[in-house]
Amino acid sequence: MTLETFNALSADGARAELLRCCGCARWADAVLAGRPYGDKAALLAASDAAWGRAGEAEWREAFSHHPRIGGKDALREKFAATRAWAKGEQSGAAAASEAVLDALAAGNAAYERKFGHIFIVCATGKSAAEMLDLLQSRMTNDAASELRLAAGEQNKITKIRLEKLIP
Repeated sequence: MTLETFNALSADGARAELLRCCGCARWADAVLAGRPYGDKAALLAASDAAWGRAGEAEWREAFSHHPRIGGKDALREKFAATRAWAKGEQSGAAAASEAVLDALAAGNAAYERKFGHIFIVCATGKSAAEMLDLLQSRMTNDAASELRLAAGEQNKITKIRLEKLIP
């Protein structure tokens, strides 16, 4: 879609597209309120500004819109489901060994028990083994630090998705 097409969408249509990029209603409404955008840089700046005003409730809302990493089948389904729209996003798991997928599923369950939300990582360009290493290294964080780190990862994901929405 072009920026012009995005600017011309109905408010509901544009909001739905934004929510595909980030599942936080307050963020989507703030970005929507800035339309029309003169260029993509202005849209990305508005996204950053809106995310910068977000807090814990908004971060957790956005996290809740990501599929939970569970068993191997859920992992494979998750990566297949996002491949068409988010080319390359999380595709590093496609060739992962069963052992890595098992460890990633177990690690995510432990992460969620400790932090109260799913593991959020900007997976673009990362293999499943790299994501597992990141998950394991982040388990040593305190809850507040990890929440801020996950929010930063969410912002990276959102930017990538906005770039794909409006190339």
